[in-house]
Parts: sequence; structure tokens; C-alpha cells
Amino acid sequence: MDSLDMLANNVANSGTVGFKADREFYGVYVSEQAAQNIDPDLSPVVEKHWTDFSQGTLLASGNPLDLAVSGTGLFALDSPTGPLYTRNGNFRLSPDGQIISQDGSKLRVKTPNNQPLKLDPARAVDIGPDGMIRQDSQELGQIETFEMDNTNALEKRGSSYFQWMDNGLPKTSTSTEIHQGVVENSNVPVAEAAVRLVSVMRQFEMLQKAISLGADMNRRSIEEVAKVN
Repeated sequence: MDSLDMLANNVANSGTVGFKADREFYGVYVSEQAAQNIDPDLSPVVEKHWTDFSQGTLLASGNPLDLAVSGTGLFALDSPTGPLYTRNGNFRLSPDGQIISQDGSKLRVKTPNNQPLKLDPARAVDIGPDGMIRQDSQELGQIETFEMDNTNALEKRGSSYFQWMDNGLPKTSTSTEIHQGVVENSNVPVAEAAVRLVSVMRQFEMLQKAISLGADMNRRSIEEVAKVN
């Protein structure tokens, strides 16, 4: 059931910008009775989920405020619940000239004198590979990207956001390249996920049949014992 839920969520988000696929670590489970056997049967169990941060396909959108990251960096957003990190670069312009996510969280931008970024919606916006934002050749600020040595400390918040759960702050990324007018597609391997989904569903059905068979055998045993008595 854990695998079904995880795979179904991956497939459902295969078209979500910046989504990172979930995968699982497996261990084995041994019941108390099975452990007393010389050669016990071992059953797999999902120990925990982990997130695959591999690069997704970059797709041109033509929107100058759509951004994508090459490398290990993540965009930083100032949300009402605190800093969030994402690879979803589907941004828009707020009424006060700031770059925000579709749900209204502000993209973190380093500006001269730490003044709020104010873009003119009537003028073209140019964003360089280093994240520098320009209008009419004037540098207005630089988009900050961050990278994490320990990605296990990132917990998912929604479909494409992450929260940093470790002590301290993530470090600024120095090797990240930003692409303008491009978005990063989900890194879910749809064909592989669909095949695994079918495989797990078949295993699930087999286990259901085994449980039903066991229950039927117990019922028949009780009925036969009752007849003998």
C-alpha cells in the first residue's frame, strides 16, 4: 500500500513543474514465529521514502519570468510559514513589482542596499545565467540559489516545495546556472513508474488472495473440528 501510494503520487505529478520523484528504501520484516525457524521467510517492508533530486528535462515556455536551474541549486522563497526551497521556477510579477511564485511567495533576490526589488511591468526583463536581473541594462538584483550537502534534511511541503529541517542555513550555490524562459519538468520516469505501478498492484492482488485463502482455510478447519465434536 505504501508503494502504491508513492507510485500513484509520482504518476499524478509527472506533469508538475519542478516535482521530484519519491522512491523508497526497503528492509525486511521477520515475524516472531518466523524468526524461530532455521530458514525463515523474509518479507520486504518500506523502511522510509527518499527524494530523487536528479535533473528534470528543461522545456522552453517563452514566458520571461519562467526560470529553470541547471545543477544542484534551488530557488528560495519567503513564505508566510518561513523559507521554502524549490526547483519550480514558474514565477509571475506582483502588483508591487516583485517576482513571486504562483501562490504568492516572494522569490529571494539580493538587491543593492537590501532594498525591495521593483520591476517595471512595462519594460522587458532580462535574467542572466548568474541570476542577475536587468531592465534597460540596469542591474536591479541577483536571484539567490542554495544547495544542500544533506538532501535528507529537506522535507516536502506540497508537490514542489521543500523545507530545510537541519540546523544552520543552506549554503549559497556557486555552480548553478539559471535559464530564462524555461521550466524544469518533473523527473518522474513515467514509463518506469507505470510498469512498477502495475507490478505492485498485481503483487497486492496476490497478497489479498493469499489472505482470503488463509481465512477460508481457517474457517473450514473450525467447521470440521465442530463436526468431529
